[in-house]
Amino acid sequence: MADDALVQPDPWQMLRRHTRARIALGRVGSSLPTREVLDFGVSHALARDAVHLPLDTEALQQTIERLGFDVTQVASRAADRHTYLLRPDLGRRVAPEDVAHLQAGARTPAPDLLLVVGDGLSSLAVARQAPLLLAELKARWPQGWRSGPVVIARQARVALADEVGEALGARMVAMLIGERPGLTSPDSLGVYLTWAPRVGCNDAQRNCISNIRPEGLSHAAAAHKLLWLAREARRLQLTGVALKDESDVPEIGDAGVRQLGHERGAP
Repeated sequence: MADDALVQPDPWQMLRRHTRARIALGRVGSSLPTREVLDFGVSHALARDAVHLPLDTEALQQTIERLGFDVTQVASRAADRHTYLLRPDLGRRVAPEDVAHLQAGARTPAPDLLLVVGDGLSSLAVARQAPLLLAELKARWPQGWRSGPVVIARQARVALADEVGEALGARMVAMLIGERPGLTSPDSLGVYLTWAPRVGCNDAQRNCISNIRPEGLSHAAAAHKLLWLAREARRLQLTGVALKDESDVPEIGDAGVRQLGHERGAP
């Protein structure tokens, strides 16, 4: 008898239309249906591949340059993928020769917002999502803001952007990086924004935008959020836990403020 004929439906089945999470899988006796077991295996293999797949930095550089950005490349102190996975601390620091290269190329005035693209834990996410997000940022870039070169970083962790930003004297830095793959999202990109980047910054000093991909947060919405946060960071001169993301809160004009005051009984 076919496996489908033995599957006992789950009462939560209707909820599957709202999420890609593995819920309401049904069961065959005390086990999962064969289809769901095989699907899990495929998703697990895709997640593992996303971690180990090397980023084609040359192809990525050409793609970013076609968007109109200058590009430079650096590497972390992790010599290879095996070392990168075993020694996260090495992925947070730039190779000494590349620090010298960045410092030699630093220009004044320094960048207002420096963009760093790191492979992270999913080069697949970077290859698929980073160029699309950069294109949206390019179209929305604040007038008068200096960007500097886009820095592509190999074997990179989030904190590596702090040293890159410090070397180039950037006022703030945004790290676009491949997130840890999930079983339904092997190509999810994250962005971490840090004001006054320097070696030693911690995660409480950053703002994070995550799950950037067509099935999650769109590239246009992510660009809007990042630039909103960057403008607020520039105004307040900080990022992290003290900077709340209110990019989705509608702005109230003068007429709206007067109407709100009237509704509250103000004169």
